[in-house]
Amino acid sequence: MLIESFQNDKIKNVTKLLTDNRFRKKSQVFVVEGQQENERALHYDFEPEEFFICETIYKGKIPGSKIHYVSEKVYEKIAYRGTSEGIIGIYQAKEMPLSSFNPKNDATVIIVEGVEKPGNLGAILRSCEAFGIDALIVADGKTDFYNPNVIRSSVGCLFGMEVFQAANEEVQEFLEKNRFNIYTTLMDETAEDLYKRDFTERSAVLFGTEHSGLSDFWVGKGKNTLIPMAGSIDSLNLSNAVAITCYESLKQKKG
Repeated sequence: MLIESFQNDKIKNVTKLLTDNRFRKKSQVFVVEGQQENERALHYDFEPEEFFICETIYKGKIPGSKIHYVSEKVYEKIAYRGTSEGIIGIYQAKEMPLSSFNPKNDATVIIVEGVEKPGNLGAILRSCEAFGIDALIVADGKTDFYNPNVIRSSVGCLFGMEVFQAANEEVQEFLEKNRFNIYTTLMDETAEDLYKRDFTERSAVLFGTEHSGLSDFWVGKGKNTLIPMAGSIDSLNLSNAVAITCYESLKQKKG
């Protein structure tokens, strides 16, 4: 059966999952669009509930789970990237308590506090996955990992990462309990170059928002660290700063 009506209950449900954060959290499912993203979700054992496929667009292998075929016009309505690739999957969200994370002795963790923009979070996830970061922790976050724009901008890297959300207090307790070297990015005279930090040991680097940086909660709770600059600008875009830090961690570990 081909779904051709925008008023179909399943189409209405997908649209609401895409646009209503509270409904998505309450439903405990999320939307994944695109062939690569769905393949990554399945590869990393996320449990699919159903798929919506437009046969005139989709060129990949048909998943074995429950399939709903939709017209091009209906697909355009439920696809947040237009007519891209012709497949949308609905998956069960996973519970990810920070207490379940068991860091290695040389683990590097990136922590972003108060991140609000899904696109930024997705870009950060992509860098973390590419450079072998052991976990990404969002402290006091304002967006969730299953936001469609996070999945899109991370190109599905979310699914292969250890990702957690927790309050500042819980994050601090976890870092201290597991004896992490804590590196904050507060800009003051005590800050030392990123390249002088030792990432061959268990390390956590904390970043704040682009607007206001780390909150006062983290003052005095770590060693201040900065990325040395050669130009007249004294700071970088958040996702770029994270990417440079991730690369430095990988470079040190590779010797």
